[in-house]
Amino acid sequence: MRGYFLCVLCVGLLASGCYKNGRFQSPDSLFPKAPLPDSTLANVHYGGNEKQTMDVYLPANRTQQTRLIVIIHGGGWSAGDKSDFNNYVTEFKTRLPGYAIANLNYRLAVNQSNRFPTQENDIKSAITYLKDKAASYTVSSDMILLGISAGAHLALLQAYKHADIVQPKGVVSFYGPTDLAALYVSSLPTVLKSITGFTVDENPTIYKESSPIQYVSASSAPTLLLQGDADMLVPLTQAVALQQKLDGLKVTNKLVVYPGQGHGWEGDTLTDSFNKIQSFIISLEGVK
Repeated sequence: MRGYFLCVLCVGLLASGCYKNGRFQSPDSLFPKAPLPDSTLANVHYGGNEKQTMDVYLPANRTQQTRLIVIIHGGGWSAGDKSDFNNYVTEFKTRLPGYAIANLNYRLAVNQSNRFPTQENDIKSAITYLKDKAASYTVSSDMILLGISAGAHLALLQAYKHADIVQPKGVVSFYGPTDLAALYVSSLPTVLKSITGFTVDENPTIYKESSPIQYVSASSAPTLLLQGDADMLVPLTQAVALQQKLDGLKVTNKLVVYPGQGHGWEGDTLTDSFNKIQSFIISLEGVK
C-alpha cells in the first residue's frame, strides 16, 4: 500500500510540478532539455520548383532567441547558385557561431521565362517559409538579409518593400543595384530588358516597382553597403543614391567604398568586408 501511495505522489509531481522555495516548478524546469546539436538541412524546399530550395545551418545550443542570417546569391538574376557562396557560410559560421544561416536559391530568368518579379516573389516565399519554421527550427524570426550583386538587389527589395512579412534587423549589400531605371541608362540596358521583357520607356512601372530605393522609409532596416568605385556593372552612384535616401530619412546606414575595386573582390579586401559585416551584425544584437 505504501508503494502505491509513493507511485501516485510521483505521478502527481510530474503531472503538475511542485513547489520549491515557495515558487512553483514546472516539470520542464525539473528536467531541463538537453542542448540542441548543430544541424545542416540541405536543399529544403520552400516551393514546388527545383530552384526554390535553401540550405539551412542551425547552430548548437540554439534557442528561440537565435537570429538568422539569410544569404542570397548573385548572377545577374539569370545565373548563379547558392553553392557559389558556401565559403560565405563557412566564414559566418566561424565569425558568428551563435547565428543560424539560410543560403537561398531562386528561379532564374532564362530564355524569356521567369522574368521579374519572379525572383522577388521567390525571396518573399523563402522569407515567409523561414518565418513560419522558426519555432520548429528553434530560432527567432529575427533576420539579417545579405545579398551579393543581383542577390543584394533582392535582399534590399525584400527588406524595404516587404517589411510587412518580416522586418529585418539589418540588411547587407555587396554592390547591389538600387535603382533599375538609372541602371538601365548607365550600364545594363540589355540585361535589364532581358529579365523584365521591356525597355525602361516601354514599361517604367516594372523598373520602379523593382527598385529598392523606391521603398525606403523612416522605419527601414539598418543598412550596410559595400561598393567598389571602379564597378562598371553596378556603378558607385547606385549605392550613393541609396545612402542619400537613407540619410534623408535618418535610417542607420554605412557605405564602405573600396578604391579601385570593380564588381567583386577577394583577398584582404574581402577579409575587410567580412570584418565590417561582423561588426555591423554584432552592433544589431541589442536591437529589438
